[in-house]
Amino acid sequence: MATEGPRELTLYVQSKKVVTSFYRPPAARTNEATALGPDFRPSGRTEDDSAGAAEEAFFLSDDQARCLAVTEEIAKRRSYTVRVIDVAKVGRLERLVTEHLRGVTKFPVLIGPNGQRLEGTDGFTEEALYEMMPAEMSTMRAFTYLKVRGGDLDRIREQVLGFAEVKELHLLTGDWDVFLVLEFPAGGNTKRRILDFVTDRIRGIPEVLDTSTLVPEFSVTKFPS
Repeated sequence: MATEGPRELTLYVQSKKVVTSFYRPPAARTNEATALGPDFRPSGRTEDDSAGAAEEAFFLSDDQARCLAVTEEIAKRRSYTVRVIDVAKVGRLERLVTEHLRGVTKFPVLIGPNGQRLEGTDGFTEEALYEMMPAEMSTMRAFTYLKVRGGDLDRIREQVLGFAEVKELHLLTGDWDVFLVLEFPAGGNTKRRILDFVTDRIRGIPEVLDTSTLVPEFSVTKFPS
């Protein structure tokens, strides 16, 4: 069994700080009004009300919020965790931030488990995020080399690709003529199922003279799965 590596990413966002004058009654007075019934309306503002009338608020732009949402979605799917840090709140001089964000000009910035970095909203594609979060494959793949006798290659190709287990076919030059990528559901004696398929189905094609199959012990993918 392969050793599990670090599975935490850090996402740095940069919100916009604004001062809002939207009136929010203090919590104590709100609770008091609730206790006195729905017809109670506080009149006037106390000193506490005035102090809370102008408050700082932080807003994340929609494009950064989208990057956060898609990052957390893929991280959950692949059993990673995401730590979110808003540089507008923690301050740029904090050592943790300046170490990772040296030279950064665009936000958000995602730091991967091995130090990989995505910068700017345009970089947050699903392909890039899957590549940053490799995961153990849920299916078993195998790789089979074929040696075939001369004949109708189009017919051989169609026959081989007719098997649901064959996901890719590549024509080669050299000692082997064809390279296949096979895929099977994980579980049980998968290695035996793979070799049974190759010997019974692939080798059953009259033009196939010989095969050689590689069955991985463990596989990790950067592709969506």
